[in-house]
Amino acid sequence: MFQYLSFRAALAAITSLTISLLFGKSLINYLKKKQIGETIRDLGLEGQNEKAGTPTMGGLIILGAILIPTLLFAKLTNIYILLILFATLWLGFIGFLDDYIKVFRKDKEGLAGKFKIMGQIVIGIVVGITLYFNQAVVIREKLPEAKIRTTTEISAFERSSSHIVKFSRKPTHSTKTTIPFVKNNEFDYSVLLAFLGNGYRKWAYLIFIPIVILIITAVSNGANLTDGMDGLATGTSAIIGVTLGILAWVSGNIVFADYLNIMYIPNTGELSIYVSAFVGACIGFLWYNSYPAQVFMGDTGSLTLGGVIAVFAIMIRKELLIPILCGIFLVENLSVVLQVAYFKYSRRKYGEGRRIFLMSPLHHHFQKRGYAEPKIVLRFFIVGIMLAVFTIITLKIR
Repeated sequence: MFQYLSFRAALAAITSLTISLLFGKSLINYLKKKQIGETIRDLGLEGQNEKAGTPTMGGLIILGAILIPTLLFAKLTNIYILLILFATLWLGFIGFLDDYIKVFRKDKEGLAGKFKIMGQIVIGIVVGITLYFNQAVVIREKLPEAKIRTTTEISAFERSSSHIVKFSRKPTHSTKTTIPFVKNNEFDYSVLLAFLGNGYRKWAYLIFIPIVILIITAVSNGANLTDGMDGLATGTSAIIGVTLGILAWVSGNIVFADYLNIMYIPNTGELSIYVSAFVGACIGFLWYNSYPAQVFMGDTGSLTLGGVIAVFAIMIRKELLIPILCGIFLVENLSVVLQVAYFKYSRRKYGEGRRIFLMSPLHHHFQKRGYAEPKIVLRFFIVGIMLAVFTIITLKIR
């Protein structure tokens, strides 16, 4: 039974939920005992003062609930599993340092922003180099129609099946990714360097690695900004995780990839184990993090959740779907960028700073308008589910 991905994924989800629920309470009590509580800045928001002293660093619950089931049930020889585990540990470490400085050294600023960015850049470089240079990271190219029925290109198993699978037997090391809304929905990053002339493909890492760094940094910070209301970042990440799990499942299964006419990426199906643990950890943590929160995840959780979502999407070559799937993170990021940029611009032009939103990130804008926190969170969840469904159907909308 352990040979079946579905069985191991189910066990990973159950184990992750169990760890979150059983050990989460113990950790919360420990954090309370040690007085490891959140320091709240006075932003004039309703219900804000009641959150002061709530235990933080609860992201440790999420990390444990992800890592333990993955180590138990995933194949640790799989390059994708090794890479996502390293990313989880690295980003968790950066977030933990930030929370440690805030809580134990009583420095509200936490880890300096430049060091956070440097940490995100490091993991971006590691992920980019691994995916580009490791020979185990391959895809199987779609065959031209003229070759689909040739015996040299298709394995005996595939020829004997009820339908002809349209992928070459020979794995290909490639920088191709999935692009939405296009008939032939694949894009090769190397073509951005075509102006270099013949042999331009060997320089593809010059564009691929910076893109990986940008995506990881943006999504990680987006999740960090979203973590401003009870359960918001946790529930949103769970919705995204379920969607990524579906995408990983179909991308790593030759029959589904053929049926959906999408890129087939061998060995990525194993990531279903990790994402099951990821979703289980988020849902289990939501038990304690939902309104009114008994614990906050801190940067230990939020930086990790956003970063591993980005790494996961890049590994299954669906990173160009992130603006849709992670739309909540995107608008939270943009709301801060627009608010700061317009404030500086208006201060130079009019002599006083003006604002687009009552407060940023965006969820605080709605809070300032008088909406109750649970209503805002629930509506963001609804939008997140809509974006998740739309992300999945982009596989067929071309």
